[in-house]
Amino acid sequence: MNSLIALPQGEALASTFERWWHTQGEWVEAPNQRRSGESGVQRIRTKAQQLLYSKRQTGHLYRCWRHPLGRPTILRELQAMQALDKLGIRVPKLVYCAAQKSAGQWRALLVTEALEGFVSLEQWYASSNALRASAALNHHLLQQLAVMLSRLHLAGWQHGCLYPKHIFIKCHSARTGDWVELALLDLEKSRQRLFGAAASRHDLSQLYRHRGAMPESDWQTFVATYSSFMRALAPYAP
Repeated sequence: MNSLIALPQGEALASTFERWWHTQGEWVEAPNQRRSGESGVQRIRTKAQQLLYSKRQTGHLYRCWRHPLGRPTILRELQAMQALDKLGIRVPKLVYCAAQKSAGQWRALLVTEALEGFVSLEQWYASSNALRASAALNHHLLQQLAVMLSRLHLAGWQHGCLYPKHIFIKCHSARTGDWVELALLDLEKSRQRLFGAAASRHDLSQLYRHRGAMPESDWQTFVATYSSFMRALAPYAP
């Protein structure tokens, strides 16, 4: 059974690390042993039944010239989330993030709100949703995916793990037409490259290899639209 916690207005970011660390829930990503540590994700609910996701890490570090002794990957993910939010790219809403080092061991937490009503691009194509979608909705989905990724890459950011399971979509139907919201998840491998073209090559190659049930025709439509946006937006890149 999930532990329940109260989140009075304005309290979340001031909550203590230990309080969040001892809030236990259901594992949705069991702890993986890697990077000389472990990392996993739990689903938790507040007393108000708000759904949250808590990424928990112990000794799960990355190293770079600025941090040769290692730094929690959660802190790199936080930096990427903040950067993408400034670019107008939707990411999960931050509730709490912190890291502590005790007796030489790092612990880190990243708590975010659930993306209510969203499904992954992987789930979308694996289900009957894609087959039932109107041509207009399908076109808008591919167009918005192209806009989001071109904005990411023109700013020099590389997702680093751009699988369909990390791209989330929410479809809307209205009298005025169908439209789609998109968001990016799992940014712990994200980093800013010196050249946006390098970020683009890495991410698109990765997405193509792991596109799963995405039809080749959809991929070609996406690539053509993405290339068009890259050319059009390049003069306005940050």
